[in-house]
Amino acid sequence: MDKWRNLAMGGLAGTAARYLFATWIYKAAGTSFPYGTMAVNLSGCLLIGFFNSLAEVRFVLGPNDRILLMTGFCGAYTTFSTLILETSNLINDGEMLRASMNFFGSGLLGFLLFRVGEYLGTAI
Repeated sequence: MDKWRNLAMGGLAGTAARYLFATWIYKAAGTSFPYGTMAVNLSGCLLIGFFNSLAEVRFVLGPNDRILLMTGFCGAYTTFSTLILETSNLINDGEMLRASMNFFGSGLLGFLLFRVGEYLGTAI
């Protein structure tokens, strides 16, 4: 049960943090560019890299801590950070082709599917 509680608590905190941080950035920098989203994505990459190092190198984060901080918080804060972590793991495993497919495929196919979804939404 601890893992589900940690997941929910981390997700709640990550969602709130994303909203608050992005709103603060937009108020400071304006809305002519998606500064808030970029700031969230980049800070999420910093955080998940830090947490991963604490778990994999320092061994100070156990499985429940990882669920709370990496899956729950970072997952709700930004899934972009998870994309970067998984791409990095593929690179570390020597899987450059798969890393490239993951990174570029997610971006390109995600954008294309977004456009298809827009089309479908306006076509009905």
